[in-house]
Amino acid sequence: MNHKPVALITGAARGIGRETALEFARRGYDLALLDVLQDELQATSREASDIGATCLAETCDLSSLEAAQASLHKVARHFGRLDVLVNNAAWREIKTMREITVESWERTLRICLTAPAFLARWAAEIMEPQGSGVIINVCSIMSRRGGAVAAAYTAVKGGLDSLTYELASLYGRSGIRVLAISPGAIDTELSGDYPGGDGQSVDAPSVDTQLRQWSTSEIPLGRWGEPAEIARVIAMLSSADASYMTGTNVTVDGGWSQAHFPRELLKQMKPDQF
Repeated sequence: MNHKPVALITGAARGIGRETALEFARRGYDLALLDVLQDELQATSREASDIGATCLAETCDLSSLEAAQASLHKVARHFGRLDVLVNNAAWREIKTMREITVESWERTLRICLTAPAFLARWAAEIMEPQGSGVIINVCSIMSRRGGAVAAAYTAVKGGLDSLTYELASLYGRSGIRVLAISPGAIDTELSGDYPGGDGQSVDAPSVDTQLRQWSTSEIPLGRWGEPAEIARVIAMLSSADASYMTGTNVTVDGGWSQAHFPRELLKQMKPDQF
C-alpha cells in the first residue's frame, strides 16, 4: 500500500490537466496520469517526478472503456490506493447541431461523459473500502451559456454537471465527496481552435483573436484565466479545507457568468465610473 495519497488525472498531458498534476505533486501526492498524447504526457510525468511525485503515466484513449478500465486497474495494482480522481480529459469538434455527425457526437459523449462516469464508478470501488476519496469533474460554463457551435460538447458538460450530483448522493455515506468545477475562459490549446468562415483560421484578426477580445471585455476581472489557477482550485476542493463540500459545482470564470454589460458599453453609460 502506498503511504502517500494518490491522484489520478485524465487529460494530464497539457493545459489544466498538466497544471493539476504539478499542483498535486507539490502538495505531496503520487500521481497516475492518463492522456492520449504520449510525448506530452511523459513530459508532464518527468516534471512531476522532479517535484517529488512517483508517477504512473498511461497512454490511454478514453473513447475505449476497455482501455480506461485497464488503466484504472493498473493504477490500483501499482499504488494500492486512490484518493482523488480528476475527470479532466475532453475532446470536441466545433460543429453545430445542423452539421455534426453521429460519429463525432458519440466520440464526444464517450470521452467527456461516459468515460468519466465509469472511471468514477471504478475509482469508487477502490475508495469505498478506504472510507474516503474525492472525485472532481471538470465541467464548463458553456453548459449554461450555449454558443450554438459546439452542440455535443455543451450537452456533455451539462450531463457531467448533473452526474456530479447523482454521484455525490450515491457515494456520500461511503466518505466519498464528488464535486464539479466549471472554468470559464482559460488559456489552453482547446480555447484556440475556432475556425474562420471558410473552415480555416483567418488573419487580421482571426476568429480566435476576436473571441478573446470580446470575452475579455465581458469578464469583470478583465482577463482570461491561467490553467494553474484552475489547478489550485481543484487541489483545494480535494483537500481537507473542503471537507464539508460535496454535490456542488464551483464556477471559476473571473465573474463572467454573472456579468451583464460588456466593459465598453459600461464606459459609454458611466464614463466616470468605468
